[in-house]
This record gives sequence, structure tokens and C-alpha cells, in this order.
Amino acid sequence: MSDWLDEVKWTSDGLVPAIAQDATDNSVLMVAWMNREALGLTVDSGHAVYWSRSRKKLWHKGEESGHQQIIKEIRLDCDNDVILLKVEQLGGIACHTGRHDCFFKIYRDGEWVEVEPILRNPEDIYR
Repeated sequence: MSDWLDEVKWTSDGLVPAIAQDATDNSVLMVAWMNREALGLTVDSGHAVYWSRSRKKLWHKGEESGHQQIIKEIRLDCDNDVILLKVEQLGGIACHTGRHDCFFKIYRDGEWVEVEPILRNPEDIYR
């Protein structure tokens, strides 16, 4: 029997993109990266764990903000190279900007326009 982690097609640097989707309304909250350890920890803990490419370390979603993602379901796409996490987003804020999700800009007439409100000032979230 093969290891389920071996079925994932990891990038050359050992990562796979992970989409976090709200399990209630199916909105896309954010996109991040996972390595084998992050995906394994996510399964074991029931909370989303990612790999921070900028900080080069594991990142437990909500470790600073408290806005954890509780795993409801984990899916692998048809090419085995993208993870979909259906989550319960604690606190209703997934984005470090204090918004519900990271996709708050819409393209209009040649520019990106912010269309989603800030629910909580990031300075109040991250100390």
C-alpha cells in the first residue's frame, strides 16, 4: 500500500498549492503552499498548516491572529497537484489585511479596485 502523501505531485521544491474554501458558502478564502509536513500536520491536527515561502517555516494558520481554519474536508484535484481544503474559518477573517478573504480586489476599467471591507484593523490582530 502506498503512502497517500506520495500520490501528491509536489513541485520541484517540494510544495503543492493549497486553496482554502469556506465550507459553508464555498467562497475561496485564500491560496497558500504546503509541503509534506504541513499536509501531514493538517490531517493529524484538523487545523490548516501551511509552508511560508517567505519565512521558510511551517505556518499554523491563526497562530498569531487566532483566525484558525478548522478542516472539514481535504480534496486532491484530478492532476494530483492542487489541494483543496474546505474549512470553517474561525473569526470570519482569513486575510492578513483583516478581510474575510484574500480576493478583495476586482479588475475594473484598467485598475484593481478594493471591493471588500476590512473587518478588523490588522494592527489590532497582529501585535
